[in-house]
Amino acid sequence: MVNIIELNERQEKILGIVKQNGPITGESIAEILKVTRAALRPDLAVLTMSGFLEAKPRVGYTFKSGGVDNEIKRILNQYRVKDIQTKPVILKDNCSIYDAIVTLFIEDTGSIFVVGEDNYLAGIVSRKDFLKTTIGQADIHKVPVSVIMTRMPNVVTATLEETVVQAVRKIVEHEVDSLPVVRCFICEAGEEKYEVVGKITKTNIARLFLDLAGKRIEEV
Repeated sequence: MVNIIELNERQEKILGIVKQNGPITGESIAEILKVTRAALRPDLAVLTMSGFLEAKPRVGYTFKSGGVDNEIKRILNQYRVKDIQTKPVILKDNCSIYDAIVTLFIEDTGSIFVVGEDNYLAGIVSRKDFLKTTIGQADIHKVPVSVIMTRMPNVVTATLEETVVQAVRKIVEHEVDSLPVVRCFICEAGEEKYEVVGKITKTNIARLFLDLAGKRIEEV
């Protein structure tokens, strides 16, 4: 597991000095901190290599406002969807809305992935879909879940090898709570079919951030 860089007290002071006075030379930073230039070399090397500072010959050090963001992005890009995905909840498209709602609460999930007779992804149904249906006049004991689901190809998916950053971007851009993680197949008719192998949710992503922050949490 990759750990986010934790700066020591001196490194935090250096960042503050450069942010306020940059560009500034190493000698000037050492003078402000009342230490030798040699004593600062390891700290300046860490801050420069980590992207917090930029060093320019005959100019000095400048603060990189995007340094922290770049470091977070670098770390997250090392994680793939397969590293944080969890088990999906899957139902057949002929399942009744009533049974789907029961499953939703038993499994304590925000969405259910629906597959057809061939067991490939056919659609997705969410809590919001169920709420709108139960408020209406539909007979939830007789109407199949396929009637209210969002159908392929309108379902946003993720693959096992996508980075977490790519998955987060999809969740944000499409304003969804979760993505089915799929493997793609080409059927005999030449059409793309998707096998659901997992799910990635806002909760998975939040757990990853907590883990990277050094907190221990129980797995789902």
